[in-house]
Amino acid sequence: MKKTEIIKKLWNKDASLWTNQGEDKWLGWLDLPKSQFKRVHEFSKIQNTFKKYRTIGLLGMGGSSLCPEVLEKTFGSSEGFPKLFVLDSTDPAQVRSFQRNLDLSSTCFIVSSKSGSTLEPNVFLEYFYDLVKERNFVAVTDPGSAMEKKAEKLKFLDIFYGIPSVGGRYSALSDFGIIPALALGINIEKYLKNTLKMVEKCGPNVALESNPGFMLGDFIAENALNGRDKMTLVSSPGLRALPAWIEQLVAESTGKNGKGIIPVVEDELHDPKSYGKDRQFIYLKLKSDGSSEHDKKLAELKKAGFSVLILETEDIYDLGQEFFRWEVATAVAGSILELNPFDQPDVEASKVATRQLTVEFEKVGYLPSENPIFEKGNIKLFTNESNKELLEQNKPTDLSAYFKAHFERVGPGDYVGLLAYLEMSSENEKVLKEIKSKLERAGQTATCIGFGPRFLHSTGQAYKGGPNTGVFLQITSEPQTDLQIPGQKYTFGVVEGAQALGDFQVLAHRDRRMLRVHIVGSVKSGLEQVRDAIG
Repeated sequence: MKKTEIIKKLWNKDASLWTNQGEDKWLGWLDLPKSQFKRVHEFSKIQNTFKKYRTIGLLGMGGSSLCPEVLEKTFGSSEGFPKLFVLDSTDPAQVRSFQRNLDLSSTCFIVSSKSGSTLEPNVFLEYFYDLVKERNFVAVTDPGSAMEKKAEKLKFLDIFYGIPSVGGRYSALSDFGIIPALALGINIEKYLKNTLKMVEKCGPNVALESNPGFMLGDFIAENALNGRDKMTLVSSPGLRALPAWIEQLVAESTGKNGKGIIPVVEDELHDPKSYGKDRQFIYLKLKSDGSSEHDKKLAELKKAGFSVLILETEDIYDLGQEFFRWEVATAVAGSILELNPFDQPDVEASKVATRQLTVEFEKVGYLPSENPIFEKGNIKLFTNESNKELLEQNKPTDLSAYFKAHFERVGPGDYVGLLAYLEMSSENEKVLKEIKSKLERAGQTATCIGFGPRFLHSTGQAYKGGPNTGVFLQITSEPQTDLQIPGQKYTFGVVEGAQALGDFQVLAHRDRRMLRVHIVGSVKSGLEQVRDAIG
């Protein structure tokens, strides 16, 4: 297909732009900015209803939680509006930390789930509804969903509706993103009016070289086709939350059929010798943040021959423009890579595996037992039989030797995935970043950090369905204090364990290079042992 046809076919909602397998049914996001702008008066009435609360607790996962998180970290709460906190983890410590942030006597819960059948929002609802025993709940869901029926039964304050033709990761400008924006006190008229400017720039009659969505999509896809498939994202402080949303959009949309773009989020940049030839670099820059060390490093990288793109955003109220630009770009990239950017088959595989494990737990009261390949102190190692044979060829006798054998399998063009089923705390994140830094310095290896289970609904698609270039270290732990889910035999700790095990099983089925380290006791101590054992 000629590239000159891409944008026109996109706006004509022509499925032949991709694989001709029903993609036209998932293009409602193209019309969202205009249709949402027509609702500004309605939105202003809704916005006022949130002022009476001190805190908002958003219960979601994937597309329904990442955009609200970006909005909260970018805008914060306007004066007179509540603080918003997002829960998208089944880790018991994370649930408890989220709960501590809320003023339960004055909290409105937003239960956000497109299908209404996703496990995490449902168990979050069961826990917090039982805890507060009040009807200060609203739902954001698709018409006719299981969540709509539950919200009606429990007499929620309100139900806001998604658009069936808009997939979860393309839903930032639907009510999944707009309702949290209203709760934060964002000027929604200004926000949507600014977004419409990008819609016009990405329109069907704009020359390709002037079309921001096309140019970005062409940049990331052509780089991937030329072996630069590690899309390295850096951001200035004002846009620090945006890469996590982009990660999901790009990885889940392109990582399938053995193809894909692997997003890598970096806090800081290094000299060109630190990176392999598989990198492309994109800098998300808020104009008011001014120049920084990133600008200098990117100039060095460009001079060294790396592909570098700088996307400058004028104002935080242009965030909706960036959501739309990246949605168009990802659809364009899917066309160039000849894949369907609107499905997520391997995310569904993980959901199925987790569901089977939780159903089995309800019957027998425990998850399947596993035999460690190594155990010392509070550290256990697990893997499947084929990986075990490869790891034990040189008869490793300690933790460092096992890690050495595992990471020696990383070759040119590969990447490492640190998959941590732990609380997403600053303490845990700090040690994981130290591990990432050690691995990257050792071999110019792109290294991604994912907190489970949230990454399952994001980059997990690319890890399982994308190119078999990932070398994975899954990290799990025993809950220090678990939390019971009302009406269920299982706890949050059991759900998290089932998600990790389901993830592990699907990775094994996809013949991925993988190793699991399980921490018993102090997570802090265990993580530090892992860090120190990695050479």
